[in-house]
Amino acid sequence: MASLGDNSADMGMHHERLGGRERQAFFEIEEAENFTYPDSYEVDYNKRGTIDAAVLDAREVNKQIRSLMSEGYGTIILQNPGAKHSLAVGILNRLNLYIEGSLGYFGCGLIDGPNIRIKGRVGWSCAENMMSGTVVIEKNAGSTFGAALRGGDLVCKGDVGSRTGIDMKGGTIIVGGKTGILSGFMMQRGRMIVCGDAGANLGDSMYDGTIFVGGEIASLGVDASEGELTELEEGFLQRKLKLYDIALPKRWRKVVSGKQLWNYDNLEPSEKKLVL
Repeated sequence: MASLGDNSADMGMHHERLGGRERQAFFEIEEAENFTYPDSYEVDYNKRGTIDAAVLDAREVNKQIRSLMSEGYGTIILQNPGAKHSLAVGILNRLNLYIEGSLGYFGCGLIDGPNIRIKGRVGWSCAENMMSGTVVIEKNAGSTFGAALRGGDLVCKGDVGSRTGIDMKGGTIIVGGKTGILSGFMMQRGRMIVCGDAGANLGDSMYDGTIFVGGEIASLGVDASEGELTELEEGFLQRKLKLYDIALPKRWRKVVSGKQLWNYDNLEPSEKKLVL
């Protein structure tokens, strides 16, 4: 019977001793209250509230979301967002948020916990620095989709722009269509699933993590290489796409780090030229 360690290795994970200063412990497993934010709210998902953003600016909308959460509302419908920028940011709470329309730049950034569904499109840098929860976009998304993502599932059922998952540190990004150039640039951890085509320089300078592509790849970036898909990964892809009702591609290509840049600073000048 395969161990957890074996399964982790099959999924492309590895053991790595991190250098630098000693890790500081902020939580004790016995202290359950420390696993929530001090200003988080107890909410009831059956308690529903509505916000009409037509005549509100972004600050007023975000303030009303927090006000409803403080009153125990666990399901909020945001109407007429009007593609305003920086909506639904900084939500550090469990919440069901339904957005009936499109968002501008930096929507749903810095969140930790909510489940958000967006019926329209989103602009640049959607869900930047997302920690946990889910964000599902029914249409298309702009560039730097999921920048510095750290956890949770970020899903776009349409196409996304360039630099998807730049500096990604964890979690899962799912793209139902195609992605632009330099997607996965400086990727450090996590999974990116692209059901359509991927633009040039995919996975450029990626340190770790895995990119799955169901379509064509224009070109691989520096130190990105193709890997062999495992049965465990095939099952993972099937389950993830079924969860969000996205059609499964006929075949997959797997992209991982070539690990030639891991000790780049220690290489001789002649060796650096070979890597680049």
